[in-house]
Amino acid sequence: MKSIKLNIYGKQIPLKVEDDQVETMQQIAAYVDEKLKTYRNQLSNQPDSMVMILASLSIAEDLFQMRNEIHQIKMQDEDRLKTMNDLLEKTLDELF
Repeated sequence: MKSIKLNIYGKQIPLKVEDDQVETMQQIAAYVDEKLKTYRNQLSNQPDSMVMILASLSIAEDLFQMRNEIHQIKMQDEDRLKTMNDLLEKTLDELF
């Protein structure tokens, strides 16, 4: 385990992570920080709580979109594999 400090929305956040997760966690923190800053700039008259809620919803939307894309890719791969398997079986049946 390694102790790190992340800077998110102007706050230092101490965290313990596995040694191989340091860079990933820093990238995640930078992503979250950027979302918060973007929403703060767009909603300068709103309280921090609203900015945080909207940034969280945006991050969740990104996650759901990526999950959907991964699911679609998996379905396409399954369709391709089925097609290839069917062709292979047909070819083998014709040979034997």
